[in-house]
Amino acid sequence: MDGDSTRMPRGTHTNPVPRPTSPTDEPAAPRGGPPTPNPDPAVPPRPTRAPDTPAAAAPPSYAPPSYAPPSYAPPPRSPVADWVDEPRPAVGLGIWRFGYRPPKAAQEGQRLAPVTIVGFLVPLVAGLFLWSLWRHGSVPYQWAVLQLLTPDDWWWAGTTSPKGYQGAEAVTVADGVVFAILVVAMARLGSWPDIIRHVVTRRAQPARALMAAVGALIALAFVFPSAFGLGWNALPVQDPLFSLIVLITGDYTVFASELLTDGLYALITVLVLWPFARIGGWWPLAKETLAARRRAKAVPVAEPAVDRRPSQWPQLREGGQHQAADVLTAELHAGRMNDVDCARVGHMWTVARARARLSSFTETVLRDGAAAWTHPSGDRDLAGRSARHDLLARQVRIGRWAPGDRTPPAYGGAGVALGPDTLGTSLLAVGPSGSGKTGHLIRPVVESLGLQALAGQCAVVAVCATGTPLGPDSAYDVVVRLGDPASVYDLDPYAESDDPDEAAAFLAEGLAGDLDTVGGQRAVTALAQLLGPYRAAYGRFPTLPQLRELLEGERSALTALRAALAGEEHAVMRRELDARARQSGSVGDPGPALADRLAMLDRPVFAEFFGAAQGEARPFSLRAVAHHPLRVRIDLPDRGHDEASRLITRLLLAQFGAVATAGERSHFACLVLDDATGAVTAESVRRIQRLRSRNAGVVLALRTVGDVPEALHGPLYAAVGCRMAFSGVTTWDGSRFAEAWGTQWVETRDVARHTVFADQPMTRAIHALRKLVTGKAVTTEAVTVRQVERERWSASELAHGVPPGHAVLSLTTVQGEHAPPLLVDLRG
Repeated sequence: MDGDSTRMPRGTHTNPVPRPTSPTDEPAAPRGGPPTPNPDPAVPPRPTRAPDTPAAAAPPSYAPPSYAPPSYAPPPRSPVADWVDEPRPAVGLGIWRFGYRPPKAAQEGQRLAPVTIVGFLVPLVAGLFLWSLWRHGSVPYQWAVLQLLTPDDWWWAGTTSPKGYQGAEAVTVADGVVFAILVVAMARLGSWPDIIRHVVTRRAQPARALMAAVGALIALAFVFPSAFGLGWNALPVQDPLFSLIVLITGDYTVFASELLTDGLYALITVLVLWPFARIGGWWPLAKETLAARRRAKAVPVAEPAVDRRPSQWPQLREGGQHQAADVLTAELHAGRMNDVDCARVGHMWTVARARARLSSFTETVLRDGAAAWTHPSGDRDLAGRSARHDLLARQVRIGRWAPGDRTPPAYGGAGVALGPDTLGTSLLAVGPSGSGKTGHLIRPVVESLGLQALAGQCAVVAVCATGTPLGPDSAYDVVVRLGDPASVYDLDPYAESDDPDEAAAFLAEGLAGDLDTVGGQRAVTALAQLLGPYRAAYGRFPTLPQLRELLEGERSALTALRAALAGEEHAVMRRELDARARQSGSVGDPGPALADRLAMLDRPVFAEFFGAAQGEARPFSLRAVAHHPLRVRIDLPDRGHDEASRLITRLLLAQFGAVATAGERSHFACLVLDDATGAVTAESVRRIQRLRSRNAGVVLALRTVGDVPEALHGPLYAAVGCRMAFSGVTTWDGSRFAEAWGTQWVETRDVARHTVFADQPMTRAIHALRKLVTGKAVTTEAVTVRQVERERWSASELAHGVPPGHAVLSLTTVQGEHAPPLLVDLRG
C-alpha cells in the first residue's frame, strides 16, 4: 500500500489514481484561544466526538478554562480513545457488537423460571414439615423399624422409651439417618441443581469460589453452632456419628482420646465442605493460583503490568514493540488518529506478525505515526457517513432486530450488523422499488467497504445507475461513467486478460449468457477463434466495433486479419481463423447473435468507451481490485440503454467471478450490484459458490425474483448464504424465500370445548343459572399439545406480514455459522 501503482491497462501505470487536492485552509481557531496551525494538511484535525456519536451529542469544540495547577491536569484523552475502549463482546451472528448490552428479553431469559423456584421451595417445605413431624413423634410407626433392628432389652417392654444409654444413642442415630434421607431426597427431587447453577456455578472465579465459601460457612454454623457462639440447636450431623461410635465400642471411654475426637470433628468438617468445594471450584482455582505463583517466582524480574485497554495497544506491547505502542498511544490520545487509522494500523500489525516483519512495522510507525500505511489516494476518512460503522469489528449497522416471538432473546432490540464474514457468502436482497434496498442496504454496505478499503482490508466495486445516491465521487478512487464524455476512466471489456480463452469466456457470458438459443460453450469457442488470431497478429484484443465486424463475417476484416497472420509462426492461429470462417453462416452459428448483442455497445453514446479511444482514455480493469484495496463505482446509463446496462452488468459479474477466484490476496473483495436484473446466469451462479472460499463475495439487489430465469431460482438461493426479503414482496417471491429457509418444529396447543350435560335436576338448575348470568353454556376444555413442522416464514407472511421499513434477513458466515430468518427494523 506504500505505492500508487495499480495493475490496470494502458494509461494507469504512468497516471496513478489521482490524489485529492490537499486543503490549503487552516482549521478554524477554537473560541477563546489562539488559532492552531496545521503543519501537515494530510493529517485530519483533532476529532471532537467519537466516530459514531451524533453531532448534537458531541462535546463543544472549546475547552473550559482550568484553574488546576498544570502538574495535576489529567492526561489528554480523545473521544476516539473512548470509542476504541468501548467493549465489543462476542455475541451472536449479525448482532452489532459495539457497546452491546443484553436486551431486557435476554436478561429475563437468564432469570429463574417460576417452576424452578417452586421446584426448590416445595421439596424444602415438605422436608421441613416431615422433619418437624419426626421430631415431635407424629409419624405413624415411627420407631417400629428401629425396634426391629435393635435388641429388646434396650427398651421398656411395650413402649418406645429407652431403658439405658443404648436406646438413647440409637434414637440419636435414627434422627441422623432420617435427616440424611430427607436432605438427599430434597436435593434429588427438587430443582436444587438449577438453583445452584444459576446462583453460583455460572459465575466467574473468584466470585464463584467466594459465594461457595459463604454457603459453606453458613452450613458449618448450623452444624457447629457452639463454635460460632450461636444458641440454636445443631443439625443432627455430629451427634449421630458420635452415638454410632458409642454403640459400636460399647462405652464412652473412647472419647478420652483427643486425637480421635479432633479427627472426627475434622472428618465432619471435610464432609460438610466437600460439596461446597465442588460447587465453588476450589481445587481448580487453587491449582491455577499456585501455578501463577510458581511462574512469578521463576521470572527473575517482574514485568510491568500491561494496560489491557485497547487504546494502549496491548497487542503491540505483548509483542515487545513498546516504542511503537507508545507512539500510537500518544497519537490516539492527542486526537491525531481516527477510527480508520486505528483499523489500518491494527490490520498491518496482524500482517506484520504473520510475515515476521515486526522491525519494519516499528520503523514505519516511528517514522509516520498515525499516518503510517495511508491509502494510496491519501484519504484517511470519507467526507460524510450515512450509517454507523465499527471498523475494529468490521461491521456496519443497518437496523435493529425487531422483538417478537420468532426473535431469540439475545437478538431482540439489538442492532443488525453486516461484515465481510457474512458478505463473504454473498447476499441476495429482493424488494420492490421504494422498499429501501439502496438507502438501507446498498449504500451502508458500500460505505463500510469503502472505509475498510482505506484501512487496507477490502476492495469494493459498486455498480449502479447514473444518479444513484451511493456517495460523492470523492469517496471513490475510480469512477467510471459509461456513456458520459466527461468520464475520466474507461472500462476494459477484457479485464486486462492476455488469455484469449479467458477473455472469450467473459464476453460470451456478458453477451449471450441469458440467451437460451445460444450455447455457452459454442459462444466461447466462436469468440476465442477470433480473439486468439487477432491478438497474435496485432498484440492486443480488438475493439468492440472490430470484433463485431469479425463476428458478422465481414470479408474485408477477415481478409486483413488473415494477411496479418501470413508468417509460419501463426499457422495454428490461421487454422483457428479458418475454422471460424467455415462455421460462419451455418445453421447453429452463434456469430450473428453475438454481433447483435455487441451492436448494443457499438452505439454513438459508447463511441469513446470500451477501448475505442486509443491513447486518450484511461481504461480501468476489474483485475485491479484483486491486487489493491480500491474503491470503484461504475455508473451505467439508465435512459434508453436498459439492455446495454444489463449486458454490462453481466460482463462485470463474469469478470469479477473470474479475477476474484484467481491468485491469493489478503484483502476482501466485494462486488455490489444495485440492480442485478438480467445479470444472473448459470455460469455466474457457479462462480458465486466459489467466492466464499476465495475471500470475496457479491451483493445482488433485485426488484423481483422474476428478473432471474426460473430455472436458476433454486441454484441462486442455494449459492448465496445471506438472504433478505424486503417489505412488499409478492407471494411468488415469498414462496422462494420460504422454500430456501425451510421449516422448523414448533409446539402447538389445540383446545377443544365440549358442552357439559347434567343428569341431576340440581346440577341442571345451577348450569341454567350460570348460562343466564354469563351468556355461555357450561363447557369443559380438552387441550392437546403436539410438535408440528411449519415454515419459518410463509409466503403469505412475507407478502403481507412484513411492515413498511422492515425486512426479513437470514445470515451465514464463511465458517458455516447460521442465523435464522428474523424481522429487521431498518429504521432502528
